[in-house]
Amino acid sequence: MIIDIIIYLLGILTMIIIIQAILSWLVAFNVINTYNDFVRQFLYALDRITEPLYKPVRKILPDFGALDLSPLVVLILIQIIERVLRGVQSGSPLI
Repeated sequence: MIIDIIIYLLGILTMIIIIQAILSWLVAFNVINTYNDFVRQFLYALDRITEPLYKPVRKILPDFGALDLSPLVVLILIQIIERVLRGVQSGSPLI
């Protein structure tokens, strides 16, 4: 039961990271107007949610300039955690 809740929350976190990454691309290519108050607040909220996850990964990864791979690394880590939890839940080996 608790593992199901954790897996569900990890799924929500995955969607938040994907939405934040796509929106950051749209802002970088000037598709989204950041002068709009709602858009700016929404982007700020997403940044506040995801930044604590990205910060430790950014300390480890080398600097790639404008290319930020930390969302990809965090998504891979989330997938690994989900697999481990599903293995624990089913009682089978972890992989």
